[in-house]
Amino acid sequence: MSTNKSARLSEAEVATYRREGLVVPDYRLPEETLARMRAALDRLIAANPDVSRDSMFCPHIRSGGVQGLGGAEEWLEFARLPAVLDMVEQLIGPDIVLWGTTLFGKPAGYGKEVPWHQDGEYWPIRPLATCSVWIALDDCDAENGCLRYVPGSHAAGRLLRHRVTERDGIVLNQELEAGEFDEGGARDVVLKAGQMSFHDVYMIHGSRPNRSTRRRAGYVLRFMPATSHFDRGLGATLAARSGVVDFVRRPLWLLRGIDRSGMNDFSVGHEEQ
Repeated sequence: MSTNKSARLSEAEVATYRREGLVVPDYRLPEETLARMRAALDRLIAANPDVSRDSMFCPHIRSGGVQGLGGAEEWLEFARLPAVLDMVEQLIGPDIVLWGTTLFGKPAGYGKEVPWHQDGEYWPIRPLATCSVWIALDDCDAENGCLRYVPGSHAAGRLLRHRVTERDGIVLNQELEAGEFDEGGARDVVLKAGQMSFHDVYMIHGSRPNRSTRRRAGYVLRFMPATSHFDRGLGATLAARSGVVDFVRRPLWLLRGIDRSGMNDFSVGHEEQ
């Protein structure tokens, strides 16, 4: 498995992403990079004892929005890894905006369930488009609550009906209506630490709780093509509905190319960093 500093998806891997909505590339982070990320997670947890380890939003931003998370510059550098961006470019094009990151800590023994959902239900991006890169910081398997997805569920390019839920033990407060999809063909995304998966914004996914003796941590990067607009007006509505994110002051980074939409504001939020 490749750990080169640059990487390319094969034609077959790109085809898998287009067909299934998710692909695990034949690439793995160098051990030194993985070690730095795991050490950074330890520091982040120690510095933010009051923030749930299950989901820590935007650690790449120093001021943590609604959660009050105190982030660190190193998480922004991890989001800029050239090998990862090279593969993202193959999937969404050369104009790449980083608009969000999340650390999912899912602690051993009590890590929460992530209910079935589509990411696009929560995000103020129009046209709706994002490639999420899920980087495993620990070995992830069915036992410790790895990502699960429904292959091909992205293909129609539409959002299905979600409902607000208040049940205990879940990370999100919105989930897909049970009659909207069939989870019979769902697959586990089994990853070794340092591996990663790429998934589409419409792809149905979730994960079971972690009842094992092993943590299941992952760092997720959110990249949209700069042909789309991060709509802060819509973001205010979505943030009010969820109560756990702040899209109005969310800083954006244009990592490659130009802003093709001409509508994205890359100054908002940066004065606070």
